[in-house]
Amino acid sequence: MKLAIIGVGRMGANMTRRLVKGGHEVIAYDLDSDSVNKLANEHDNIVAVTTLQTLIKELHAPRSIWLMVPHQFVDETIEALIEAGLSKGDLLIDGGNSNFNLSKQRSEYLQEKDIRFVDSGTSGGVWGLENGYSIMLGGTDEAVAMIKPAIETLAPANDKGWGHVGPAGAGHYVKMVHNGIEYGMMQAFAEGFEMLEAKKEMNIDLAQVSEIWQHGSVVRSWLLDLLADAFNSDKSLSALSDYVNDSGEGRWTVQDSIDLGVPTPVLTLALQMRFRSRQDDAFSGKVLNAMRAGFGGHAIRPAE
Repeated sequence: MKLAIIGVGRMGANMTRRLVKGGHEVIAYDLDSDSVNKLANEHDNIVAVTTLQTLIKELHAPRSIWLMVPHQFVDETIEALIEAGLSKGDLLIDGGNSNFNLSKQRSEYLQEKDIRFVDSGTSGGVWGLENGYSIMLGGTDEAVAMIKPAIETLAPANDKGWGHVGPAGAGHYVKMVHNGIEYGMMQAFAEGFEMLEAKKEMNIDLAQVSEIWQHGSVVRSWLLDLLADAFNSDKSLSALSDYVNDSGEGRWTVQDSIDLGVPTPVLTLALQMRFRSRQDDAFSGKVLNAMRAGFGGHAIRPAE
């Protein structure tokens, strides 16, 4: 199919590459013209455009346009696309980490203009190009069907890594909870490895332990694989600071758990530990950053 992607940063660029590898044609737009032109030079089926008006003209109605922009800029991008000439029946997909409440509002707003909307929770980080993306979709059956050929290409080869999980807002809600769980899992690894590192008299090799746990252990996981790689590169994680950011979803998860009256002590404390990491030096923060750098290519503050 032919579709557009707005925002070709780390995720957007690799999604574009996976799509064209699967036979699709992508119209690419980014405020950084150099990055979009560089991407377009990689493949004949990537067409770089410099304006949203040109992007609209390059697609035949009903158009499918995938937004991979930071959640703070989704609304202004939607308004710019409407001004550029979106038509009735066109489809907008928000593939970023937007708040699910805003996704519900955006869907209702666009529905009044007869424009379809899908919120896509997207997981896979910088490894999605090779391994495929886990995709959680919210929206109507008709809207999801429009984008299904692209989803099947973006998902892992077994076609089991994606699903239509509910109405508008559900895709981002499921991804929000996914990221809350991620916080808890990462914090558990961070605390465990901090204990191992603190037991100085035993001189435990953290890289060795992580590799042992990769095989047969009940805690084996992709996160552990990333840790093993990190420890093998730098056993003390000396190049990393222990300052750990949070990108929003963990806060939203905890806030909604309070609204629902659902106890989430592990997820809540994992979020609080990220706040704590910004105050004192801690090895667990380095462990968290090793995983964040591995799976998502996140910007990590270097050690001072």
